[in-house]
Amino acid sequence: MGAENLIKLFKIRGGVHPDDRKQLSAGQAIEDLPLPPLLHIPLQQHIGAPAEPLVRRGELVKKGQRLARSQGAISAPVHAPTSGRIMGVGGYPAHHPSGLSVRTITLKPDGRDEWTDQLDPVYAPFSLAAEEIAQRVADAGIVGMGGATFPSAVKLNLRKRYALHTLVINGAECEPYLTCDDRLMREKPAKILDGVRLMARALGVDRILVAIENNKPQAQAAMGDAAKPYDEVDIVGLPTRYPMGSEKHLVQTLIGKETPARGLTADIGVVVHNVATAMAVHDALYLGRPLISRVMTVTGGAIRQPRNLHVPLGTPLSHLIDFCGGFKEEPAILISGGPMMGQPLPSTQVPAVKGSNALLALTAGESENSEEMPCIRCACCVQACPCGLVPLEMAANIRAGGLDNSVRLGLLDCIACGSCSYACPSHIPLVNYFNFAKGELAARQRSQHKQGETKRLAEARSERMEAIKRAKRKAMLKRKKEMEAKKRVQEETKTASESRVKAMPDTGVEA
Repeated sequence: MGAENLIKLFKIRGGVHPDDRKQLSAGQAIEDLPLPPLLHIPLQQHIGAPAEPLVRRGELVKKGQRLARSQGAISAPVHAPTSGRIMGVGGYPAHHPSGLSVRTITLKPDGRDEWTDQLDPVYAPFSLAAEEIAQRVADAGIVGMGGATFPSAVKLNLRKRYALHTLVINGAECEPYLTCDDRLMREKPAKILDGVRLMARALGVDRILVAIENNKPQAQAAMGDAAKPYDEVDIVGLPTRYPMGSEKHLVQTLIGKETPARGLTADIGVVVHNVATAMAVHDALYLGRPLISRVMTVTGGAIRQPRNLHVPLGTPLSHLIDFCGGFKEEPAILISGGPMMGQPLPSTQVPAVKGSNALLALTAGESENSEEMPCIRCACCVQACPCGLVPLEMAANIRAGGLDNSVRLGLLDCIACGSCSYACPSHIPLVNYFNFAKGELAARQRSQHKQGETKRLAEARSERMEAIKRAKRKAMLKRKKEMEAKKRVQEETKTASESRVKAMPDTGVEA
């Protein structure tokens, strides 16, 4: 049902209005990307512990077969995107600006794309208990596909710890250039809503808000038509403003409550999932299929034919570029994700992963690498910050080495949306300062943790050695007492024997 006139939207501070550039790919329907010659499947495509491989070099696998199991509660398994032969398990460049190697399974497709017979579809998924829905989502390796990559089953189990009342589906897609969620909502609204309703059942909530920015009228219409049979579902039109897709700001816009600093939206009764995640939940429950592919937008001024592609996970990004006609000019920068919060890519050989929603190839004119100038204290960054922080003061403290002062000013509440950098007339890369400072704080915490662990281990060793000494002293005292007791017994026995001899009568007979 259309909810624009039923639900009051609340105003939030800050935000910017960048040119969205979505017209480059918004009209392109989702296409299946052909398989590449090799797939490179990282064992860590999620927040948490990396998956543990279950396969070895030379092994034949089927599409959807589990290649690696999750390790611990915050982890996710990895599955085969197609059938083929395992070529090895080793290091391969990560989907990360550092380009450092991570443990990766390399799979050579056999061309048959043959599904495993281990799939377990559910013919009546709404009859499942909440725990079983969450477990199947975990077994499918589903993570947040809006970019956060937090294991989705963990969020579906939040009903055990929080009093939840609302599920929010994030269809804002506020980053410029990106249209993969837009196309998914236009083309598969009914399946998305089935996934949404299954997640609501797992969470135990009876209110669902599907939030979509107003620059996506076709997606709003498609989702609105699909939602008509369900009274618990409302499709909400959002004002077009970045970063409307930020989880905490989206919830504040919809229900008027602010999430506690460094807290969860679950603290105020709300859980947020992405539309692509809902689609993955549908496939996992209805078809029994794990998360082995996703929709990505390939766009930017340097791309010859911008497209929305259904991409097998592990596909080298160069394969996507080739399928889109290659570059029409040399890109100034390659970005994974949107231009505001995305990460620069070290190479086109890195693979597509579960959190990859876009590949941008931007020209020099689009990237606008203007020279940094001194701060003029205009406070544009303060007005743009959606978190109510003072970016210019935080950056000044960071430049002066005052990390602790920057934390007191709210550094840890920064969501790294880049609004301050975008609004700055002096072209100061403020968000880079904040990311650097967070990295330094994390390194400091690791160092302190290491020192604390070293001290704890040293103290534990001292306690063990002291305990050993005490045990030895106790054993020695025990043995000494036993020896003394034995000696007394011997002496008493000897004395008794001598006494008996003396007490014997003298018979006058010599022995």
